[in-house]
Amino acid sequence: MQAKLQEFLDQNRVDYDLISHSPAYTAQEIAARCHIPGQDLAKTVIVKLDGKLTMLVGPAHLQFDLEALKQLTKAKKVELARESEFEDRFKDCEVGAMPPFGNLWNMDVFVDDSLLQDEEISFNAGNHSELVKMKYSDWASLVKPKVVHIH
Repeated sequence: MQAKLQEFLDQNRVDYDLISHSPAYTAQEIAARCHIPGQDLAKTVIVKLDGKLTMLVGPAHLQFDLEALKQLTKAKKVELARESEFEDRFKDCEVGAMPPFGNLWNMDVFVDDSLLQDEEISFNAGNHSELVKMKYSDWASLVKPKVVHIH
């Protein structure tokens, strides 16, 4: 697990499970290997809102509607960020395996409202071979994401 994340969770005395799996690089692959339905696995996507790096979190099986995000945030421009634009910010994570804790990397976090119905949230632990599983309410209280409907 990514060290900054583990330290943060432990300092906040949050219960979580760490699930090891063979390396996987897509959310659907990870869900299958861990026997978790795609809707129960949260994916993290980095976008730029008027040039500012921002984290989107939602179920692995859904596509984000960037136009809806643009309207909700009243941004002039919303676009997917290229890995080269954010990999330096997540130096201690494998590219594409960032955990949904934008607060640890000074980023705003938007979460799709469809995750609110889940009691638990599972997500990459900063690498391509581990997942963290914890209560959604604990995650939300630590991250304080902006809840939006963006699918």
